[in-house]
Formats: sequence, C-alpha cells, structure tokens
Amino acid sequence: MPWWVFRRRRSVPASRATGQVVAEGAALPPLQGERRFLQEQPYMLPKDLGEVNRLDFQHYVLRALLRANYLAPIGQPRRILDVGCGTGQWAFELCQQFPQAEVVGVDLEQLKATTPPSNYRFVQGDVLRGLPFADASFDFVHQRLLTSALPLAAWPEVVRELARLTAPGGWVELVEPGLGLRVTPAGPANEKLLSMGAQLAAQRGLDTEGAVARSLERYLQEARLVNVYMRTVEAPVGEWGGRIGSLLALDLREIWKAISTPLAAYFNLSQQEVYNLIDSANQEWNSLRASCSFLIGYGQKPFTPR
Repeated sequence: MPWWVFRRRRSVPASRATGQVVAEGAALPPLQGERRFLQEQPYMLPKDLGEVNRLDFQHYVLRALLRANYLAPIGQPRRILDVGCGTGQWAFELCQQFPQAEVVGVDLEQLKATTPPSNYRFVQGDVLRGLPFADASFDFVHQRLLTSALPLAAWPEVVRELARLTAPGGWVELVEPGLGLRVTPAGPANEKLLSMGAQLAAQRGLDTEGAVARSLERYLQEARLVNVYMRTVEAPVGEWGGRIGSLLALDLREIWKAISTPLAAYFNLSQQEVYNLIDSANQEWNSLRASCSFLIGYGQKPFTPR
C-alpha cells in the first residue's frame, strides 16, 4: 500500500474536524422508506442498487454535458483522488486516461462490487471527519455533487481539507448544481416539490438555496488556492431540450423518486401523491422549457505557501 495512504495530518486539532462544525451529538431525523438510507449521515439519497444505477447514469449525463470528465488543466498527474466517489465510475475512467497514475476513490462505503482497473484503490473515509491521507498526497483532487451530502456549515473546512491533500502545483476541482434541484422557470408542481425537498434538507443542515454554488469561488480562495477559475454550464431539462434535456429530466425524476417515501412520510402524503407531483413537474419542464445549471470551480495549490 502506498506511503501516502492512512497517514492523517497531525497538526490539526480534533476540535477542528469538519464533522464537528455541525451540532455535536445532534441526532438527525430519520429518513423513512423501504430503500436503504444512511441514517447517521446528512446524506439525503439512498445507498442501494437503484442509486448505483442512477449514479452511473448521472455520470454519463454530466460527461456528455461537459464533454469531459474534468476542466482543470491537470497535465499528467501521478496521484488522483475522487472524494465522494460513489460507484467509482469517474475514477475508473481517469484510470484509463492516466494509466501511469494511481487513482483513489474515497466514500462512506463501497457501492459497486466490480473488478476495478489495476491502478484504482478504494479507501473508506468521511470527509466530514478528515480524510486518512498525508498532506500534499495528490496532484488532482476532485469532488462532485455533494450538496446533498455535506452540511452547509461544513463546506469551508471541507474545501480546506481538499487543499491540504493537494500537492504544490496540483489542482482541486469542485462541481455542484447551480440551484440544487431547482429548474427555471418553475411551475407550481416544481415549486411545491422544491419547497418539500428544501424542508427535508434543512433538517439535515444541507444547503437549500444554492449558497454552496454561489460560494465555490470563495471556498477555493479561502483554502489559499490560486489561479481560481469558475465556469457555469447551462442545460435544458425535458424532452424539448433534445438528448441532454431528456437525460437530465430522467435523472431529476429518479432523484425525486429516490426520496419520495421520506417526503410522503414527512408531509403526511401517500407515495402516489408524491409520484403524481413528480409527473406534473416533469410536464412543466417541457411546457415551460425549463433549464438548470452546473458550476465548475477549480484552483491550484501554490508552489510557495501563501
């Protein structure tokens, strides 16, 4: 096993661990339903086979939308880290693109039991409690779509943790939806769904108003990264938007369906009522020609400390 795995930075007091930014010892409200949720974590979405399939599908949609797996000018990295790696599909493709590199995926648990590329390694870890890697271990650190997993208050410290892991001259890249699950324009069904989802997310300390996306640049700068660059990518949602629009609409429907049981339980609705609301929202995406956005931000670790 490489020397840079399982060596945690000693200079940071435990009291500064990101997991303690959220109220210490506060019990999270349960997410009810037949699907498997991580009740001890802020993460809102399930961890099961259905979510594995959706995450892989979502990866292909984002790759098609961005026409790449990353935007940072990373050159030829030797060590790559994917934080919140999910199924590992992004990391697997980076293994193929950079066969000389060692690619590490870190997440709360390993989701997909497949034979990974020979230069891939999975490490179990929780970024909210600090990751088990030495300082400056990686040339490229990537984190994507964790607004639904990381409490809003934890984000500044999380990005500082990513910067800690990055070698001088290396890059950190973040990708998040511009407004969470919000599409614009939004009709009454969408507005109701968004209001319900926001109330559920707020109970877990998650961002409900797009604050994370608006702050990505500041987070990177406060982590003392340089050459910070931001890009916004707009995308259609619905069949009116062609292939990308249809794929994004399907992904959004599956996200809402994934949390339909917790929504129904929390708001005292039947699951069919929630499904009907999702179907109405889908119709609005087409009739109103809705769109959404993704923000990509990246910054470089300076060669000399700032």
